[in-house]
Amino acid sequence: MLRCGPMWFIVGESGEDEEAPNMLLGEHEHTIDDKNRLTLPARFRHHFAEGIVVTRGMDGCLFAYTRDDWNRLVETRLATLDPLSQEGRRMHRFFFSGAAEAELDKQGRLMLPSALIEHAKLGRDVVVAGVNDHLEIWDRAAWRKELAEVEGSAEHVAERLASRS
Repeated sequence: MLRCGPMWFIVGESGEDEEAPNMLLGEHEHTIDDKNRLTLPARFRHHFAEGIVVTRGMDGCLFAYTRDDWNRLVETRLATLDPLSQEGRRMHRFFFSGAAEAELDKQGRLMLPSALIEHAKLGRDVVVAGVNDHLEIWDRAAWRKELAEVEGSAEHVAERLASRS
């Protein structure tokens, strides 16, 4: 702990800057219990103190957002989709009909609805991955496969994206 300035204040002990605490990072292996509860990694729990929204994700996982980040996603991306277009309606159905709002219990557990578990084909062993503004919840075997594909193609994807700029 470091005390600074004329009126002492505490500077973050981990050396994090002001913006970093809002970023969700890292991958963590966890399990889903017999009651469909997933204990969130301790480092993520404070982000979801005001609640969590879990919905179908892309690529065979679930997405989990804080309420604020969910609202931001809706306002900036989903609300801009044309509900008169087939693609807009499908994306609305995909995200909204699968979404569930929840609160973490005192042990930091989240109850996952059966429909979402089925969507992501989650078994008992899962990976919770921080992906900037949301979490992804993967079946552990599917995560390993996805990670192998990402690691094998990341350089090529980066080159293609860089050439678009």
